[in-house]
Amino acid sequence: MTDVWSPIEVGNLRLPHRLAMAPMTRSRAKPDGTPGELAAEYYAQRATMGLLVTEGTQPSEDGQGYLNTPGIYTDEHVAGWSKVADAVHEAGGRLFIQLMHVGRRSHPDNTAHHRQPVAPSAIAPGENMFTPQGMLPVPEPRALTTAEVRQTIADFAHGAARAIEAGADGVEIHGANGYLVHQFLAPNANARSDEYGGSLENRARFALEVVQAVAAAIGAGKTAIRLSPGLATGGIVEGNENDDLYRHLAAEFDKIGIAYLHVLHIGNEALLADIRRAFGGVLIVNRPGRTREQVGADVETGAADIEALGTMALANPDLVARLKASAPLNPPRVPLFYAGGGAEGYTDYPVLAGG
Repeated sequence: MTDVWSPIEVGNLRLPHRLAMAPMTRSRAKPDGTPGELAAEYYAQRATMGLLVTEGTQPSEDGQGYLNTPGIYTDEHVAGWSKVADAVHEAGGRLFIQLMHVGRRSHPDNTAHHRQPVAPSAIAPGENMFTPQGMLPVPEPRALTTAEVRQTIADFAHGAARAIEAGADGVEIHGANGYLVHQFLAPNANARSDEYGGSLENRARFALEVVQAVAAAIGAGKTAIRLSPGLATGGIVEGNENDDLYRHLAAEFDKIGIAYLHVLHIGNEALLADIRRAFGGVLIVNRPGRTREQVGADVETGAADIEALGTMALANPDLVARLKASAPLNPPRVPLFYAGGGAEGYTDYPVLAGG
């Protein structure tokens, strides 16, 4: 039986154990998308996690939806992320930058040029979003043309190349949580009639072509993707209708030989087991609401190779040491998850004495 403290190889990396930090938006980047001044410290503090996956980072200007989220497509972005990567590596950690294009989950007031959101189809998510003017309804997006879909795929590859230029060990494509890739997968968000809509294979095509393009740009061993089968968020409704689509994707990702597949798991155990069988590479599972007592269970049962932890890692820079020592955990300060630009609720969580 493998336990969570066993080493594992991911792509060309050897991780000392099987706990990863899940990607978490922190909304502390500079207005131009450059990581904030404390980002290097924040990530380096958590470098004892086996793998750090960064907050969602837009691969293009069109990819931004929220205020103060980072980008990875300009020289300034690369310079900012280089500081983060250097700090993480100096602390002995490993870093994958998550590439997140929000698609229709955007508001013009949150973007530099007051852009209309783009999406597979002109279908609004039916949600409100925080803007400089407070909470406002997300407007109807503009449907991407077929040529623009292909340009967006190229944007992901460009962002991936720039992430490696910045010193990241790899990239994780955000294909979950109701964002652009997930929108292409979902029948209620994708009403296209070209090769990116309609059938299961067509709705899966965008995700596959993004992964293929990124793998071609930086190598399959540095390429990963996160999925959230059945997650109803951002107006997405899948139920079990897309189970076969996710089985199809898992098998195709296995053929490409990506570094890992990351599943945000909300309870469909049969589907998770099918994904596990179809994908022969490293499988990361993130279970929202996992308790301290449940940490390690998926690795021990073979349901996952690595477990991703979110708020536990956010609130405990020394989470690994605390788990090993059975020490108390810091409670997360939820009101400060996205608030302000300073250290409070970001880099000021305490560590164990002597840590």
